[in-house]
Amino acid sequence: MNAIQLPATDLTVFPICLGTVVLGSEMSLADSFRLLDAYRAAGGNFIDTARVYANWLPGERSTSEKAIGAWLRARGGRDPLVLSTKGGHPDLASMQVGRLSPDEIVDDLEASLSHLGVDTIDLYWLHRDDPARPVAEMLETLAAQVRLGKIRYYACSNWKTGRIREAQAYALGHGLPGFAANQMLWSLAAVEPEHFSDPTIAHMDESMHAFHRESGLAAIPFTAQAGGLFNKLADGRRTLETAGPYNTPRNLQRLERIRALAQQTGLSISQIVLGYLTAQPFVTVPIIGPKSLAQLADSLTAVAVRLSPEQVLFLEA
Repeated sequence: MNAIQLPATDLTVFPICLGTVVLGSEMSLADSFRLLDAYRAAGGNFIDTARVYANWLPGERSTSEKAIGAWLRARGGRDPLVLSTKGGHPDLASMQVGRLSPDEIVDDLEASLSHLGVDTIDLYWLHRDDPARPVAEMLETLAAQVRLGKIRYYACSNWKTGRIREAQAYALGHGLPGFAANQMLWSLAAVEPEHFSDPTIAHMDESMHAFHRESGLAAIPFTAQAGGLFNKLADGRRTLETAGPYNTPRNLQRLERIRALAQQTGLSISQIVLGYLTAQPFVTVPIIGPKSLAQLADSLTAVAVRLSPEQVLFLEA
């Protein structure tokens, strides 16, 4: 395995994390098992889920966590997997109302432990922030769960840079572990945040990028391939007008840069898009969300890709 150690932890992970939103819902349990088996067979060990996946669909709740739990039981154990899940997500009917009280954090954590069928979660994320709630209360709650052995490390997802700084400063000043990683929307595709359908999403902007450069905090970006945007633009399956927050002429310019680099290096679009993230000046482990074995195989060809700083700048220009 091309192992990467997450800074300030003893977690050693595969360079590409498997996102599992569709497991057990859009993807049948049998197909979910096949996808997980294929990722493991390729050397993958970093699996990311959330209690809220896919609760926006009718029927059973927390289907992704439950599918992973069933797979773990069927395969006889979790070693050497790094299990990552998220809690504290607002109710889907009231996204602006936070759910990060101590009781809500612990309740979500206990539910995830039960769904996954494990005693400890390696990396536990607060899925959203609640700016009205002090970071001290949340960090003290998470640190208590570390002491109880329920989680090994904790992290933040969809938090703004200022709040992450505040949390890390509190942890440092009070002898607590800080966030071990940050999960945000980020890919090579340029975004127009005003077009996000969910205003609680946090994306990688220059302020956040500067914070990661100075702090060395690991970035674990979701939607790391922008939903296959550049492959779909290249073969005509999508136009900018149907690209939602990616509807900006900058992405046509970036597609031309991708094509030029592909011609020069022989790399595929997927390899360049994921290679852009893994070439950052701080530890970055992109999350992929394949819906088929073919998509998984295509993404995993990027594991050994190493773009140069000059190539990264060329793509961004």
